[in-house]
Amino acid sequence: MKTAKFEAGELELELELLPEPEPLDIDRYNEEFKAVVDAYNQGVADTELPADLGVARSLIAPGTGVYRDFSYIAPEIPEYYSDKCTGCMECVTECPDTAILAKVIPESQLEAELQKIDDPETRERMRAHFAKTRKFYDLPQKKGNEPGYFAIFVDPTKCKGCGECVEVCDDDALAMIEKTERTVPEYKEAFAFFESLPNTPRVYINERTPIDIMLDFDTHLYVGGAGSCAGCGEATALRVLAAANAFYYGKDWGIVAATGCNTVYSSTYPYNPFVVPWTNSLFENAATDAMGIRMRWDQMGWKDKKLWVVGGDGAMFDIGFQSLSRMLSSGMDINVLVLDTQVYSNTGGQASTATYLGQETKMSAFGKVLKGKTEHRKEIGEILMMHPDVFVAQTTAAHFNHFYKAIFAANEYEGPSVVIVYTTCQPEHGVADNMSAHQAKLAVLSRTFPVFIYDPRKGERISERLDLKGNPAIYDDWYIDPKTKKPFTFIDFARTEGRFAKHFDKDGNPDEVLLAANEERLKNWRRLQELAGILDKKKKTA
Repeated sequence: MKTAKFEAGELELELELLPEPEPLDIDRYNEEFKAVVDAYNQGVADTELPADLGVARSLIAPGTGVYRDFSYIAPEIPEYYSDKCTGCMECVTECPDTAILAKVIPESQLEAELQKIDDPETRERMRAHFAKTRKFYDLPQKKGNEPGYFAIFVDPTKCKGCGECVEVCDDDALAMIEKTERTVPEYKEAFAFFESLPNTPRVYINERTPIDIMLDFDTHLYVGGAGSCAGCGEATALRVLAAANAFYYGKDWGIVAATGCNTVYSSTYPYNPFVVPWTNSLFENAATDAMGIRMRWDQMGWKDKKLWVVGGDGAMFDIGFQSLSRMLSSGMDINVLVLDTQVYSNTGGQASTATYLGQETKMSAFGKVLKGKTEHRKEIGEILMMHPDVFVAQTTAAHFNHFYKAIFAANEYEGPSVVIVYTTCQPEHGVADNMSAHQAKLAVLSRTFPVFIYDPRKGERISERLDLKGNPAIYDDWYIDPKTKKPFTFIDFARTEGRFAKHFDKDGNPDEVLLAANEERLKNWRRLQELAGILDKKKKTA
């Protein structure tokens, strides 16, 4: 036993030292962590598990969310109709829980895979999942490549029954059905078959069509099993970020997460949906934490290793704004993803500076005198553009091509970059579980949340750097709804969400606060038009 002597004045002490702990064997720890997950799944963790070094170090093994079973929490589950499917991949992309996945199997391999199933009835049930689509069968065949069959399968242990996949499917290839005694066992059997199939060959994945990235099973670095709300808009954004990075960098990148909903639902011990390394930092200092990691990685020769900071509007717009600003001013090659819910969802729906004028929250209640939020929304994207040589994008996961483009460009940019994503919070926005993508699209249509990409590499002037493509009618004040022939404004958007409901009278007329909010959104859009040189371009083409 080692000892050490200590002197304090005339007093001398000789104390025995505890033995130094052995270095943690990460691979072995990951293997043994399955026993921890099993104990939690069986409900005996509190009474049977000892405290160990991993718990002391706050470690959670990667991807343990895959062992979590949500099959009991929802009465409904999506059913797939392959005869109506076009292979658009929107359902796979927008699912917040990695619960609905797809693969393409070459025609020559499909029958061989099906013949591995002994039971004829089960075999035909599996066969019904495969669609002969123009996208993956006809077009490859025309190009002289082997045609492929497209298949969708649902993992019942990850599906929370939100119905987001059904909402985004324009082909009626999905519908919610009630679960019976046979539903979950049959879905589990089908998904096990799906997992046994070979990965989608890269020949069927067109890099110019980034929505197909999730066909590559190796891009699912967010495995589901997170404790997020049904239909969570944040989770979809994290899944798309993970897939975009995985397609080019595999698992060789990392995350620093600021305190918020994302850290709660993605690290509720012992369940972790990420297969990449991450660390959870405090609400206010994730960006500066990332600066330390970046410096250490650079010292180790890992200058090309991508590092992403993830935080909500509270962490980035408010208490962590100074930390973020300092990181951007440093010029370090660090990427940031801001999950903009316009409210502190994690603490019960408090207002943040991302909250819209007139929005009702826990800290800006609607009453006789004050009718919701009285402050204007902070436009963090415009503020960040004023930092020297920072890449900035504002996007939504519902605009998946724009989202992927922003992530790819942020990774390519050698310097600090920030991607701000509109993320619907169903309980706080007052919308249904299946409406995350729908509401994000309305937010862009109504100028509530314009999308843009600001790339310093495009020129010296802001007008050269700022691109408003992705917004409708970029030369006009408002987008004109082709059905009503009227402008689709912020008021029309507010009419669809519970957080603005009290601003309308019994006849549906908006009050003065909402009219002021509508004008504020228009001014913000005009400011972006001016910065992008849109009005000058309009004059030249007139």
